Amino acid sequence: MRILSGIQPSGTLHLGNYFGMMKPAIELQDRGEAFYFIADLHALTTVQDAGALSENIRDVAVDFLACGLDPRKACFFRQSQVPAVTELAWILSTLTPMGLLERCHSYKDKMAKGFAPSHGLFAYPVLMAADILIYDSDLVPVGKDQKQHIEVTRDLVIKFNETYGNTLKLPEPSIQEHTAVVPGLDGEKMSKSYGNTVGLFEEEAAMRKKIMSLKTDSTPVEAPKPVEDSTILGLYKLVAGPADYAQMENDFRNGGTGYGDLKKRLFAAVWEYFAPMRERRKEILADPGYVERVLREGREKANHVANGVMTRVRAAVGL
Repeated sequence: MRILSGIQPSGTLHLGNYFGMMKPAIELQDRGEAFYFIADLHALTTVQDAGALSENIRDVAVDFLACGLDPRKACFFRQSQVPAVTELAWILSTLTPMGLLERCHSYKDKMAKGFAPSHGLFAYPVLMAADILIYDSDLVPVGKDQKQHIEVTRDLVIKFNETYGNTLKLPEPSIQEHTAVVPGLDGEKMSKSYGNTVGLFEEEAAMRKKIMSLKTDSTPVEAPKPVEDSTILGLYKLVAGPADYAQMENDFRNGGTGYGDLKKRLFAAVWEYFAPMRERRKEILADPGYVERVLREGREKANHVANGVMTRVRAAVGL
């Protein structure tokens, strides 16, 4: 079983990235042949500073490896270093109905958030389909917000195969129904676009300051605290063991503990959770050539698979 997933280098990775995508992907690398890519072509729709993009790409690679991605188990590479993916995207685009893209929620959502309309944003699902199909992917783990893009991919496979014969593999989605929705500093979903993130590898003082600034209500120290929709509890549940979480929840319900003390406990748990990953990150940075070696080996394997698929596709369409 070949598993495919990607992550955009659109900024500093944060707790939402880790618990939403990275941790599930790292767990899946033991279940099949994993292909994980840095979606640098997709990032061009939002990052148009060359220096910033290059830095983001390297940081994503370092951080993902530090968090447990094992290049002995997973093929790890940059999307842009597999030329066949853009060739397949163009071929797929010649069969993609405009109405199919016009119905995609992601484009509408980005327009509502003030993004400048571009062909890249509009055609994002076609490139995503090419990402999936170019590696003969069997399983694509995605959150519920990406479910529609997988449906688009499957529609395009059916249309292509009906037009040109049985050429492309029909992938199966693995919808992560229980993927953690990580609350940000303001209680909304943690997202770079909201400016409410906690970076995975921030300096200790900076991380403490952010967590101590978590938005809370004005409940006094001695009174019980509301448990529902608590950002503190939402984050603590991700990094604490069941017994520690139960204790904090009891402290919320019983009163007598102020939000400041609860935030301090949360910071300590987050800092401890990522301690082994910080150490691994130091080791990676101490070997200047390690990341480049991993990505080069991943690029070679990814291109080998992609070129095989493109040989079939070119023959099918008559190129």
